[in-house]
Amino acid sequence: MTESRDTGAPGGRKDPFWNSVASFGLDDIFVLPEWISGLKGDKTASVTSGNIPLEQAALVSRVGDCRGCRLCEERNKIVFGGGNPSSGIVFIGEGPGANEDIQGEPFVGRAGKLLDKILAAIDLDRDSIYITNIVKCRPPGNRTPSKDEVAACWWILEEQLRIMKPGVIVTLGAPASRTMTGSSDGIGKLRGTIHRYGDIPVIPTYHPAALLRTDALKRPVWEDMKMLRKLLDELGLPGTGKN
Repeated sequence: MTESRDTGAPGGRKDPFWNSVASFGLDDIFVLPEWISGLKGDKTASVTSGNIPLEQAALVSRVGDCRGCRLCEERNKIVFGGGNPSSGIVFIGEGPGANEDIQGEPFVGRAGKLLDKILAAIDLDRDSIYITNIVKCRPPGNRTPSKDEVAACWWILEEQLRIMKPGVIVTLGAPASRTMTGSSDGIGKLRGTIHRYGDIPVIPTYHPAALLRTDALKRPVWEDMKMLRKLLDELGLPGTGKN
């Protein structure tokens, strides 16, 4: 197992946000703080009670009926996330699919059922992790989210991670992995290595949907999950707190 070195973002920025922005070639767009604030809608200070469910509820309220990008035009439901936000383990996918858009829950289709089996193989389940996506609304036709859609939705994920303070992040698929690592590499190159989002270890792996199409990817995903299980044991995760 190897570990990548966080080299920081262009121009000496160390904030993981700028690493993600740089991976999309959007560095110049995000220079104006007031523009970033405008994406967030509610400019009031974030709740910092230390109570994770309370802060999550406050964030959902701030998101409201988000109209921050074109994805709002065809969505049925905003898919905020699901699972145990106090677990210390966050899985991040690309975006909701058709079933998720209808039910308002992440990973409930065929890929979600396969993810459940993958989790069970390393003694995890939906109650011992938290699952969310880079974008919270379904891209039409399940296409990859565009750069501006990812940028518009970034603040929500950033707040989720601030609230949950996870010990480990697992990224599912190339879009999520590139966003969280700030790299432009493909998932085949990113996986197998522990990256960093700030101080948080990030383990990229293939999206379960890719495994449904290609059996050969099951072996590398299993290797990634063994890496994850080893790291979780070292960190004493998942957490059991309900706060």
